[in-house]
Amino acid sequence: MKEAHPEHKAGVQVHSGDADTTAPGQKPGFLEESVWLSAPLGRDMASSWLGARRQCLRLLKTRGFLLLKLSAAVLAVLLFCEFLIYYLVIFRCSWPELKTPEDAGTPGAPKAPEPVLRAMFLADTHLLGAIRGHWLDKLRREWQMERAFQTALWLLQPEVVFILGDIFDEGKWSSPEAWADDVGRFWKVFRHPPHVQLRAVAGNHDIGFHYQMDTYRIKRFEKVFNPERLFSWKGINFVMINSVALEGDGCDICSRAEAELLEISHWLNCSREEHRPHGCGDKQWLPASAPILLQHFPLYRKNDANCSGEDAAPPDEKYTPFKERYDVLSWEVSRKLLWWLRPRLILSGHTHSACEVQHRAGVLEVSVPSFSWRNRNNPSFIMGSITPMDYALAKCYLPCEDMVLTTYCVAAGCLMLIMLIPTRLVSAPFHFGQRVLRKFKTM
Repeated sequence: MKEAHPEHKAGVQVHSGDADTTAPGQKPGFLEESVWLSAPLGRDMASSWLGARRQCLRLLKTRGFLLLKLSAAVLAVLLFCEFLIYYLVIFRCSWPELKTPEDAGTPGAPKAPEPVLRAMFLADTHLLGAIRGHWLDKLRREWQMERAFQTALWLLQPEVVFILGDIFDEGKWSSPEAWADDVGRFWKVFRHPPHVQLRAVAGNHDIGFHYQMDTYRIKRFEKVFNPERLFSWKGINFVMINSVALEGDGCDICSRAEAELLEISHWLNCSREEHRPHGCGDKQWLPASAPILLQHFPLYRKNDANCSGEDAAPPDEKYTPFKERYDVLSWEVSRKLLWWLRPRLILSGHTHSACEVQHRAGVLEVSVPSFSWRNRNNPSFIMGSITPMDYALAKCYLPCEDMVLTTYCVAAGCLMLIMLIPTRLVSAPFHFGQRVLRKFKTM
C-alpha cells in the first residue's frame, strides 16, 4: 500500500487535532486571519454608526430649534404689524379740551360745565365691491380699516361716529346681491356697541353722481343708514346733507333736497328766537345752537393751494383747479347753504386730503382725509369735543402703510440672514472678516 503524502497528514492533523501545528514564522491560515481582524473592525463600524447617529440627532435638534425660533419671530412680526401697531399709534391720540367759560358777572367764577359730546368723523372708506379690486387688495384694506376702527372705539370711547360719504366704492353700480354683500361687510368692519351711534351721509360712490343718481339708489342707502337730516344730541344740532343732490339744476331729486333744507332752515331760525314767533307752529323746538353741517362734497373753493399739513394734497395737485359740481359744490349752492343754515362748523370729505378753509363770517370747514390705505399712505380721522356753544377738534393719525411694509421687509431680511448663517454662503465671509479684524488688532 502506498504511503500517504506528508502534507496530507499534516492537513489532517491540523483540522482534527487540538494543538497548533503551524510552524514558527509561518502566517496563520485564512480562517484564523478573518477571526483575528473581525473583532476590531466590528467595533469601529459600530462606533462610526453611533457617532453618525448622534451627529444626525444633533443636527435635527439644531434645525428644530432654528425652525421654532423662526416661527416665533414670524408670529411676533405678524402680531406687531397687524394688531399691536394700531394700539401703539392710536394710543397717542386724545380728545381735545374745551376752554372753560367764565361767568361774565363774576370774573373767575366758572359756569356749570356743559355736557360734552365726543364725536369721531371719518370719510371715504371706499369698501371695494364685486367689480373692482383684487380679493387680496380687498382683504388687506378692509382688515386695516377694521383694526383701526375697532382699536379707536376701544381706546377713545366715542359716543357717535359720523362717516362723511363714499362708504362703498361701487354703490352706484352694485346689483341688489352685491349691495347686500357690501353692506354685510361694512357692518362687520364697522361694528360697534349699542351705546355708540353711527351715522352717515351719502357720497357719489354710494348713489352715483348727479347724472347717475336716482330714487332707488337713494332709498337703498337710506334703508341702511338713518335718513334723518336734522337731529339733536346734548343740545347740539347736526344737519346731514345729501350734497350729491345739490346740483342746482332744478331736477326732481334736487328740488326735494332744497325743499328739505329750507324746512330745516325754518326750524333752526325758530329755535334762535327767544319767543315763539308766528309761523313756527307747535313742533318741538330745537336747541338754540348753531348747527354743524356734515356733507360729502366740500363747499366751493378754487383749489387746495392754501391747505397745509402732512396729510394735505401733494404739491403737484394743490394748484389743480377744482371743478364745480364734481370736486366741490357750486359757488351758488355754497352761498345758499351758508345763508340758509348759518352753521358754526362744516365737515366734509371727497378730496381724500386734509384742508381747513375759513368761509365768510368765520365759519370753519374741515375736509376730512380718507380713512383707507387705498386712498392715502397716512389715513386719519377727526376727533371732536362739542358742546352747544363751543367745539374743539383734533386729528388722530393711523399707522402709515409704508411703515408697516418696511417692517415686513426688514423682518424678512433678518430671517433670511439667520437661515443662511449656518451655511457657507454667509459663514465663510463672516469668518474671513473675523480673521481680518483679529489680525488688525494684533498689529
